[in-house]
Amino acid sequence: MRNRIRVHTRAVNIRAESDLAQRDHRDGADSMLTLLADLPALIASAPHRLMFFAGASAVIVSMLWWACLLGAGYAGYAFPAPPVPAGWAHAVFTQYGMLPLFMFGFLLTVFPRWTGQPALTRRAYVPVFIGVFGGYLLSHIGLLGMKWALIAGIASMLAGWGAALIALGGVLGRNGAKDRHALSCYAALVLGACGLGAFGAFTLGAPSRFAFFAIKLGTFGLLLPIFFTVCHRMIPFFSASVVGAGYRVFKPAWSLGLLWILLLTHFGLELTHREDWLWVADAPLALFFLGHWLAWQPWKCTRPGLLLVLHLAFAWLPSACALETAQSLIAFSGGGLLLGRAPVHALTVGFFGSMLVAMVTRVTQGHSGRPLEMGAIPWLTFVLLQFVVCARIHAEFAHDAPRWLVIAAFGWLLAFLPWVARSLWIFATPRIDGKPG
Repeated sequence: MRNRIRVHTRAVNIRAESDLAQRDHRDGADSMLTLLADLPALIASAPHRLMFFAGASAVIVSMLWWACLLGAGYAGYAFPAPPVPAGWAHAVFTQYGMLPLFMFGFLLTVFPRWTGQPALTRRAYVPVFIGVFGGYLLSHIGLLGMKWALIAGIASMLAGWGAALIALGGVLGRNGAKDRHALSCYAALVLGACGLGAFGAFTLGAPSRFAFFAIKLGTFGLLLPIFFTVCHRMIPFFSASVVGAGYRVFKPAWSLGLLWILLLTHFGLELTHREDWLWVADAPLALFFLGHWLAWQPWKCTRPGLLLVLHLAFAWLPSACALETAQSLIAFSGGGLLLGRAPVHALTVGFFGSMLVAMVTRVTQGHSGRPLEMGAIPWLTFVLLQFVVCARIHAEFAHDAPRWLVIAAFGWLLAFLPWVARSLWIFATPRIDGKPG
């Protein structure tokens, strides 16, 4: 009898444990489904979270396509040919797709703050995400040999770009265009829309000069003005908040006006193919950027690392302009363009890439409630990226240049993968301090 009672009791316990396990499994599954259902709303809860999520994804998409294209060509394998020259597509979708996703995330967040206005609603910034990021992904499908997808993707990007101009233009208009940093960034975005439209016209059959216009405008009319304008406002602010009373803030009102004059001069010389006269703009630009870097007193800003990397990244800017000046002076003396594309990659990979890691990490840490520290993964990405820049510059002078181009492209992926994975996790999870946004 006792044995039968023990067996019965054991069976009851087993059934109870089984029921409890099933309930736990159902509760876990329900929790997971709830998290997944809430994920879109969470990611869209703030413009920087939504657009940085897209930008981090695009960092891999852009270079994955380019690395596979270069790697397949180097190894002798077939790879789908894009409907437009591959190098031009690489330049355009990096300048008008990948980096602007981060820029839109930042500007849609700070424009209201800079001008003392309420934050933008989802109705204002979600269409930017759908248009620009959706079109960016569709365009990359088109680069695999489907011209219709490429054209549709560019059209979608332009629609998203228009939504951003409407949202930011409303903020700027209500401010009376009094904030010079916001005005400078908005002017660059307007030029960016023109450049993207020009490349769209090229894909539809316009002459190749439309593509050339788009590529040069993307660098000197869109990215460089916005990157420097943001640095001009934020680097002294971040530095002063850390260093304190011993720091002298330097952000003169004349900087942005002079910047635009020099950049438009450079752009005009590029359009007329006067590479031998670019030094007229590039030498002053090198001195201009070097002067600002020194005035921001980087020797006082070595800690924390999150501040140091901003100053280290900015150092690439006067260096790139010095290389551009040297290239132009060599051409002026009849020596040709001996440095190849080394100067432009010192600017794009060196300055834009390094500042992307530095600035986005700073914003991500602060806006996710985390300590304002660099952390191991961002440091790893930043350091590896410096080797990528050197590899890409070396490719211009190496006998086996195609090999070094492949190394640089896959090096970018290796450098950014851990940073992207960490960033995506942060953007897809709530703030650790429990605050909204």
